[in-house]
Amino acid sequence: MTRVTEGRGAHVAGVAGLLLTGGASRRMGVDKASLRVDGVPLARRTAGVLAAVVAPLLEVGPGRTTLPAIEETPAGEGPLAAAAAGFRALADLGHVGPVMVVATDLPRLSVPVVQALAAHPSAGSVVPLVAGRPQWLAARWSPPAVERAPALVRQGERRMQALADDVEWLDGCQWVDDLTDVDTPADLRDAGLVTAFDPSGRNTDG
Repeated sequence: MTRVTEGRGAHVAGVAGLLLTGGASRRMGVDKASLRVDGVPLARRTAGVLAAVVAPLLEVGPGRTTLPAIEETPAGEGPLAAAAAGFRALADLGHVGPVMVVATDLPRLSVPVVQALAAHPSAGSVVPLVAGRPQWLAARWSPPAVERAPALVRQGERRMQALADDVEWLDGCQWVDDLTDVDTPADLRDAGLVTAFDPSGRNTDG
């Protein structure tokens, strides 16, 4: 496992990106992609962070951003199925390099952290660890991993860790805030982002 510092600069040539916005958000009770962070819907905020670093960039989900959006068929089959659908769409655009795959529920993700992951010199996939936990949905996946994804989905696999044959593990302890996801209203309150939900499902910014 290696420890890296945040990269300088922004755009990384040859690395594409996928933003996954199609999760069910059952524990949150409302669509996480639509939650507002600093006045901006979470999905759009994350899209902006990724767009500063990688291209082409697609949303895999129901169209919560201004990015070109695709959906896996059937929808709701898990992150690997969503990523595989995105990988196919990127291949159709002619992309053959590594791909950043990021979930929409990282409210403090920053450009320097995405840049450091995208620009890492490893030839393999790059997955950060926070408190020993792999951050599968804030990772850069290698071309061989991208190529394996469709077959794994056809075999019934739904977990991103099924792609982890060639992973370079990164010590992400310096990125705890960036890589903290939010799954419940309590997570949002703990992060100081949302203090209350009203019965209609709207949220108020903290």
